[in-house]
Parts: sequence; C-alpha cells; structure tokens
Amino acid sequence: MFVPDLPIRTERLLLRAFTAGDLAVLRDYRGRPEVTRFLYHEPYDDAAARAAIDRMARRTALRAPGDVLNLAVTLADTGEFVGDVLLSWTSGEHRQGEIGYVAHPAHTGRGYVTEAAREMLRVGFEGLGLHRIVGRLDARNTASARVLERLGMRREAHLRENEFVKGEWADEVVYALLAREWRAAA
Repeated sequence: MFVPDLPIRTERLLLRAFTAGDLAVLRDYRGRPEVTRFLYHEPYDDAAARAAIDRMARRTALRAPGDVLNLAVTLADTGEFVGDVLLSWTSGEHRQGEIGYVAHPAHTGRGYVTEAAREMLRVGFEGLGLHRIVGRLDARNTASARVLERLGMRREAHLRENEFVKGEWADEVVYALLAREWRAAA
C-alpha cells in the first residue's frame, strides 16, 4: 500500500490531485485529436472531461492491486498545467505496475513528462516496492517511446496488430524496467 503525501514536488514540477478546477484545461488538451491519437479514448467533449475529472480526482492512493494513482502535473513556479501522469498497481502477487502520461501540447519538448514519469517510477519502486514497471504504447507513438527510453526502460516486445483501436488494428510496444535496474541507475 502507498498513500503519497500530496503534492509531490520534483525539481520543476508539482504532481497533485486533480480538482474540479482542472476541468477546462483537461477538456482543452484531452479534447485535441492530436493528443488522443494514440490513446484508447476519442477527444474529450464536456461530458467526457467531467467524467474523467470525477474519476481522476479519486485516484490519489495505491491501497490494493488494481488501484491507480493519477496526478495532475503543474509547473512548480507558476502552477501552469503541463499534463497528467499515472501509476497503476497491476499485480500484487507479482509486484507489477504500469506508468502512463499525457502532455499538454504547449509543454512538450522540455522534459516535463520525463521528469513526472521518473517520479512515478520512484513511487512505484521505492514507495510501493514494485519489482517491475512497464509502459505500453501504440507503436506509432515515437515521442512516447523516446520518453520511456530516456527513463532507462528497455523495449521488450512489439506486438503486431494485437488491439483493435478506433476502427483499426494497432501494434503495441512494451517497455519495462526492473527494480534492480532502477537502483543501479540511481
């Protein structure tokens, strides 16, 4: 079990719980087709953004396998919204997790997503005691692959046409990192 002391501060960022006040900015960036192109959901409309905020605002702790920690990422100096990150506790028995992230397009290319995702790895390995954390993505999402590679994650699998997403077959790529690799890189 891991209940973080929120907000979590990194060098440049605050990772905090979502609030109802985040509705407009969430609707803005997750409502863009270029942002959701490789995600499982279509661009958010108002109703989808409200449902997502309600769900994300409750995801503030990892109490049992299946739980998700989903945090808003903001600039520590200004409070400006950068995107969101998550850590899913996928298996208690096998001590497995998964990270994910979505960036506001106004804040890409500055290392913010990598910094926030690195903190999710730290939470998973050091806070929750996970053995292995994966990152899964659409094989066409080369920007996301670069983030995982910068985190030191290793490409383990390329699954051909394994998911039918948004009307087409999509390849999935899986990256992973072990706790001992995390500790060795620290």
